[in-house]
Amino acid sequence: MEQVEESELVKQYQELAELAGSLAHEIKNPLSVIHMNADLLSEEMGESDWAGKRRAESKVEMIRQQCQRMENLLRDFLRFSRLRDLEMTPGSLNEQIDSVLRLYQAQADKYKIEVMRYLDQDLPSILLHSDSLQASLINLVKNALESMEDGGQLVVRTYSTPRGVALDLIDTGCGMDDGTALHMFEPFYSTKNGGSGLGLPTARKIVEAHGGRISVQSEVGRGTKFMLEFPTPARLI
Repeated sequence: MEQVEESELVKQYQELAELAGSLAHEIKNPLSVIHMNADLLSEEMGESDWAGKRRAESKVEMIRQQCQRMENLLRDFLRFSRLRDLEMTPGSLNEQIDSVLRLYQAQADKYKIEVMRYLDQDLPSILLHSDSLQASLINLVKNALESMEDGGQLVVRTYSTPRGVALDLIDTGCGMDDGTALHMFEPFYSTKNGGSGLGLPTARKIVEAHGGRISVQSEVGRGTKFMLEFPTPARLI
């Protein structure tokens, strides 16, 4: 009886998730039209001077900003809701994180952040979906760099574990309190102005879709450590 009820709940959840994803997609289309027309209106308003122009431009800019915010939110929500069955292929965790670090090297240099790599060259391969895993790593690296705008260090380490392979991302940034760390993986929870609150929940969902797990340790004023661990199938060792 309990299994039947659980199966029914899973089915209802899947239907609701599909409905929410479809609704978000339908909202995205007219929102894009509103945003585009606000851009066009802004261009036309800039072609001449008239009374009240400055106030009108301010209101149009507010519309554009809110459209952009909603588009970002919908993009993150659609990515979050569509993470189901990923097609995995054997790959290197080192290559995935190295690619992301190269992508953000310019930002690290700008903030005077030293990126220290300790990548185990004998690391076994894992089953991964490159695009989604890189999206997860991008979110974590981006957050780490943004926490160190006055400079610092980002230590990146990969190594083997009894379960498989692991990745540590350790920054010397502002850190977070226990309350923030407790809720940081909850959808729509965000301490950033204008943040969607779906970045870290999506990152965790991606890691878990790979059969892995993610944990965090943080201390205000000292920094944050994320640890990601992935299983290594016996046939890939």
